[in-house]
Amino acid sequence: SKRLRELAFLNAGLTISIEDKRTAREHLFHYPGGISSFVEHLSTAKTPVHGEAIYISGERDGVGMEVALQWNEGYSETIYTFANNINTSEGGTHLSGFRAALTRTVNNYALKNGFLKKEGEGLEGEDVREGLTAVIAVKVPEPQFEGQTKTKLGNSEVKGYVETLVNERLASFFEEHP
Repeated sequence: SKRLRELAFLNAGLTISIEDKRTAREHLFHYPGGISSFVEHLSTAKTPVHGEAIYISGERDGVGMEVALQWNEGYSETIYTFANNINTSEGGTHLSGFRAALTRTVNNYALKNGFLKKEGEGLEGEDVREGLTAVIAVKVPEPQFEGQTKTKLGNSEVKGYVETLVNERLASFFEEHP
């Protein structure tokens, strides 16, 4: 059930049902909001800092990318990454690109708007990700996974693609929603 729920979140609008004929229990999974709904599902027991999850999507050189994120009042970070609907629990290049862009974008916004005093000063990545819940999903035509278990994406170009997308779209979001 957990995996089928995950697949329904990762493929917005898809309906998946499962039935246990022994107990007559049935589950229906359908999430039109896709990974934004996934982030909200992961954050149900937490108090969000801002309304809805931030959703970013794009494509470059055949690589489809989706990112949803939301901060809450907690201290821990919860980040799930997927490549071609496979849970990459060890992360990989898509996670590296996301982290780099997130830290840079938040620092640039904070500096530009006077939240930081001078340019050498800045927030560390751990500080920026505190209380963050995020889902990063990429669709890669020819994925290269590290190891037998396919738990870490190795395509080097994906890092740059995700980094550029998050940097541009998150900066725009911050400008539109100060």
